[in-house]
Amino acid sequence: MADRKPIESWLTDMDGVLIHEGTPIPGAKEFLRKLQESGKPFLVLTNNSIYTPRDLSARLAGMGLDVPEDRIWTSALATANFLKSQRPGGTAYVIGEAGLTTALYQAGYVLTDKDPDYVVLGETRTYSFEALTKAIRLINDGARFICTNPDETGPSTEGVLPATGSVAALITKATGVEPYFVGKPNPLMMREALNTAGAHSETAAMIGDRMDTDVVSGLEAGMQTVLVLTGLTAPEDVERFPYRPTRVVKSIADLIDEI
Repeated sequence: MADRKPIESWLTDMDGVLIHEGTPIPGAKEFLRKLQESGKPFLVLTNNSIYTPRDLSARLAGMGLDVPEDRIWTSALATANFLKSQRPGGTAYVIGEAGLTTALYQAGYVLTDKDPDYVVLGETRTYSFEALTKAIRLINDGARFICTNPDETGPSTEGVLPATGSVAALITKATGVEPYFVGKPNPLMMREALNTAGAHSETAAMIGDRMDTDVVSGLEAGMQTVLVLTGLTAPEDVERFPYRPTRVVKSIADLIDEI
């Protein structure tokens, strides 16, 4: 690792790195403050497509964490950018919340259930049987199937919740059609984040708490990767994977002095 260039840009996951179950992780506030003072490019990434960057900025501010909305990159934004690049001015039937619908509107998409180009599945806490049935029929009629992220479960204060990947599996079972997942671990999300931040992969680092999303997508995008142990991954889990992070640290607090 000695020949790696100094880190000039930082990408960091949100849940498990900066916050845990609605509470800031010790050191997160200081890490973010030092990042902003340094002037180095950075983005906070999340596979959660429910909220807009403005929503997330306000939620983080309520926890005492200062992250401007233009420093937040979501799977909804990555999905909207991808669809805009693939089929500008297209149409989509969307199952999701404001974070996804707003991103698609801003990308110039028309949301409709009449012969859409795409069925786009995102995160929501209110999946309806009627909406899923509509999505299945539209895909069977030829709509392309896009999913914001493959996460099968998500955290909550009550325990795990079924997430986008689980619902996508239901639709795939009913249609025989596999979705294209845009969010992590697809390195596409990382490359778009780097472009948004004005950063370069050879001098950037990705901080995350999951080997199967954060670390692998950072690695495949050519970045250094830092695994923190404040989320879903225990030290013994690292050895189970065929790839390794550049570094493993206890928490985000261990990185404050490196900015």
